[in-house]
Amino acid sequence: MITILIMLVALGILIWGYYRAQPFGKPGVLAWLQSVVLMTPWLLFFGLFTAGIYIPFAALVILIVVSTGAYIFLGNQVRRLAQAAPDGLKTQASAGPAPEAEIERNPISRPEPEPTVLLQAAGIPAEDLQVIRGIFGIETFFATEATPYREGVIFKGNLRGEPTASHQRLSENLKQRMGDQYCLFLVEGQEGKPVVLVLPKAMSQSPTQPGQKALALALLLATVVTTLSLGAQLNNFDLFAQPERVLLAVPVAAALFGIFTVHELAHRWVAQRYNVRLSPPFFIPAAQLGSFGALTRFESTVPNRKALLDISLAGPAAGGLVSLALLLTGLFLSGEGAQIQVPTLFFQGSILVGSLARLILGEALQTSQISIHPLVLVGWLGLLSTALNLIPAGALDGGRIVQAIYGRRTASRSTLIALILLALAALVNLLALYWAGVILFLVRDLERPPLDEISETDDRRDALALLALFLMAAMLLPLSPGLAGRLGIG
Repeated sequence: MITILIMLVALGILIWGYYRAQPFGKPGVLAWLQSVVLMTPWLLFFGLFTAGIYIPFAALVILIVVSTGAYIFLGNQVRRLAQAAPDGLKTQASAGPAPEAEIERNPISRPEPEPTVLLQAAGIPAEDLQVIRGIFGIETFFATEATPYREGVIFKGNLRGEPTASHQRLSENLKQRMGDQYCLFLVEGQEGKPVVLVLPKAMSQSPTQPGQKALALALLLATVVTTLSLGAQLNNFDLFAQPERVLLAVPVAAALFGIFTVHELAHRWVAQRYNVRLSPPFFIPAAQLGSFGALTRFESTVPNRKALLDISLAGPAAGGLVSLALLLTGLFLSGEGAQIQVPTLFFQGSILVGSLARLILGEALQTSQISIHPLVLVGWLGLLSTALNLIPAGALDGGRIVQAIYGRRTASRSTLIALILLALAALVNLLALYWAGVILFLVRDLERPPLDEISETDDRRDALALLALFLMAAMLLPLSPGLAGRLGIG
């Protein structure tokens, strides 16, 4: 049922995207085709999966490679068309006549970007506001109107230059005139046009407070307990009834924490490259899984959407690869003499894990019970934690990835869709209900926009990120009993 819903949602998105792309002519249609070629292997896989037909893993990899190559090729074509278009077509149709044209018609009248401020901005003194007005120009952003926004001010007008270069020049002008007192954001306004938002620097920072640090420490200690408890369960004893045997639980707990540590260090390594500060990790303890991983806040501004994508993807990519390596190692070490006995129905819980198990363990999965190495469970739990964090919702890694690629509006819609699907999944698995609650109450809100929200990411980043999202779906979706029977699982 969930697979069918995902298929319908994906097809609906493609149809909606086609109608949205038509007004933009050939570049719009080519951009829409990028989404089609990238989603085709997965629509084919899940469509046939729903019908009870399984595509071999090698064939799926080939389809993914081909579709990724086509995605990059189409992206290059879109950029060529955009570069070849007349300057007037590169800006939005609603932007109005270019100020340069008015200058040519009337050389005596040379308009300056002097927007009228309707109300005094609460956090910006009048003298500072007057200085800030002077950073604009007809070669970057021609400001026509200014309105207060919270502690700052929004400047509306026409973006005249290339977004990245214009934002960089405006930011440099602001810094030269005002030092580090203010931050300048180039974002999409409510009307769908670029606007400039200037905020006091203190308003754009979110340092972690002492109480939040104490909470992070408490959650870390709780997660140590839950991971040790899980390790004890896998060794067939109760940690709280037999605490003297705690050392037996340490290897599993240490392996799980190793995965979480790699995940967090990858986030921080990439964030450091972009001079972005991250909060301490807020671990989410879970009795069934040891932990759902950790939630991390941005304490400082993110420079652009590429940085947002790179930072968000780094953690799941690193943690996922380590988890996958542990899972594969555990599968190769499984068989006669392995430490843990599980029913083979266990491998029906995930399309990804079930397919890999079938590939490595082969005919052994046709029995009712199978002996597995503990690393299989550790790798599985690591992949599950990674997949849950890749759900495209709110300020989870997956939500940030969608926001980086498609913008805040699409990210808001994906959050709503994810919550609906989790609510439906909760009918058969209470774990989904727990995670839906975490999203709803803790990370429902989207990440704040980057300083430059207008400049887009590139095709290679998009392809890798969307591949991660599709692998997330393959990890979370179970095998149907009929297909598992055809694969020889159980």
